[in-house]
Amino acid sequence: MAALLAAGLPAHADAARPHIVVKDGKTQPTFSFKDAVREKVFVETNVDSDGDGKRDRVSAYVTRPKETNGRLKVASIIEASPYFAGFQDAPYHPADVTDYPRLAPYPIPAAQPAPPNYAFPYYDNYFVSRGYAFLAVDTLGTGDSDGCPTAVGQNEAQGMKSVIEWLGGHGTAYDADGKKISASWSTGNVAMAGKSYDGTLPLAAAATRVRNLKTIVSVSGVSSWYEEYRDNGGVIAPDGFEGEDLDLHAKVVLSRKNPAICAPVMHGLEKKMDRVTGDYNRAWDERNFAKSAPRFRTSVFMTSGLADWNVKPIQMAALWDGLKKAGVDRKLWIHQAAHDDPLDVRQGAWLEALNKWFAHELYNVRNDIMREPRVDLERTPGNWETHRDWPDSSARPVRLGLSADGLGQRGHGTQQLVDDPSRKAEELATTPDTSDPNRLIYLTPELKQSMKLSGTAKIKVRASVDGKSPYLSAILVDYGTDERITGYAPTSEQWCYGDSIPTDKGCRAVRKYTTGVTPFKIVTRGWMDIRNRDSLWHSTPVKPGKDYTFSWPMQPYDYVFKKGHRIGLMLLATDHAYTLRYPAGTKVKVDLHGSTLTLPLAH
Repeated sequence: MAALLAAGLPAHADAARPHIVVKDGKTQPTFSFKDAVREKVFVETNVDSDGDGKRDRVSAYVTRPKETNGRLKVASIIEASPYFAGFQDAPYHPADVTDYPRLAPYPIPAAQPAPPNYAFPYYDNYFVSRGYAFLAVDTLGTGDSDGCPTAVGQNEAQGMKSVIEWLGGHGTAYDADGKKISASWSTGNVAMAGKSYDGTLPLAAAATRVRNLKTIVSVSGVSSWYEEYRDNGGVIAPDGFEGEDLDLHAKVVLSRKNPAICAPVMHGLEKKMDRVTGDYNRAWDERNFAKSAPRFRTSVFMTSGLADWNVKPIQMAALWDGLKKAGVDRKLWIHQAAHDDPLDVRQGAWLEALNKWFAHELYNVRNDIMREPRVDLERTPGNWETHRDWPDSSARPVRLGLSADGLGQRGHGTQQLVDDPSRKAEELATTPDTSDPNRLIYLTPELKQSMKLSGTAKIKVRASVDGKSPYLSAILVDYGTDERITGYAPTSEQWCYGDSIPTDKGCRAVRKYTTGVTPFKIVTRGWMDIRNRDSLWHSTPVKPGKDYTFSWPMQPYDYVFKKGHRIGLMLLATDHAYTLRYPAGTKVKVDLHGSTLTLPLAH
């Protein structure tokens, strides 16, 4: 079969028999999407996450070529999601701290709001005609599945494992009438793919080491939930979602029938996540898939947006590093958009790459996908570079001191800021050459040549802290008037990427970058809770007025500082959009001689 596929010939010598057709290393559209078999199955899992004494069943909506009702066997692509049945209202936690956040009773919704809608994934529109089955799977506690959502806890991972095993000929599933049903049409080779939460579930499934999961595609996936809602001991919000936390992500997707049965699970999540101290614990460790990367049996195709401060760059960097150390087959695309899909950013090029990837991994097609450079990086809108790896191997750590004269040579003496949590970082960064009591800014001279930041900047601050806020925030800024990306939005144009039926259109709006001339850009940032200076697992109080050395990494990044621009470091206590906001007045006194910024730079 491999030889036939590599030659671009049908996978079966009998031309009259339905078969997968391969050309140029990709499977070709051969089967009718309109006439495809569409069926609902319920896969029995080995977990009872809602505690009703019965094994949870996971609902899956299967779309497969009609020829699979005969002798054709196909590989499967799964997008598992908690979003098919929509969202519930759930109260956000307070971001302003007057004492400590306290847990409020959570009102469990009365009923499932709407039947699941499986039309938003695009893998079916493109891949079913090319010889794949596509399964849209309701995660536990959502849509037509049993059980309770737990923000990708072990029960959700096991639920996905059960579906994958059923496709491999093991396990039990039932049709809508309760009759046992097998996946006799399946080759047993399975991929998982999706974005955000849907891109996180494949990581959780891979960590179970389920054997017939051959590859995963993680688009803006969360490789560690701790870094989604915490950072270096601090309670940190995803951008624009102040007050969101692990429990809220489970509550808003609780769309199953009889959701009240999950009330104990929701209250348990509230306690386990520990929003008071921000310490790392077993609940977070269970959801650290980057740490589990050495266990993966699968290959991984992953993407990340440099403007994504919801699923922040650390998620990409930590997973990539773990896969690299384990020698896992992997590929990475980094684009300039935010929490966006590469289907929008790069359109047909994304589908071509996926086609080659799935053909290679699921049908053993001998194409060149694994010989291509591992990393594609969009430097400016529409302009892509290829690299052997990431970060750039030529980047070297450059240590810069902090002084009254700027960023470069190590200084002497102290400087002080007074925290005002009401002021946003963008406002505080506006006038870098003017003193401001609520922040400290250090600037390099104008750069004599362009410099590329590639990797993780690290900050070390020798300081005393006196006040209620336990946060220190560091923000890296590019100062220099330039035309920069200001947004990424849909236009009135449409493009079609795949097949359509009335209830499932294979078209969407064209999205484009917008640009504008701006005097500066916040490049990356990082935070820490000073009580976690010695350990993520345990908080230790600081003595007011006593000097400590605080060290923490900023968010990994890739960025070019242009010739003539200045690199700026801004130090704050509260970062209004991300950290908890304690009462104003905390004083931070910085010892310049004991403070440095280390940047991974390449020419």
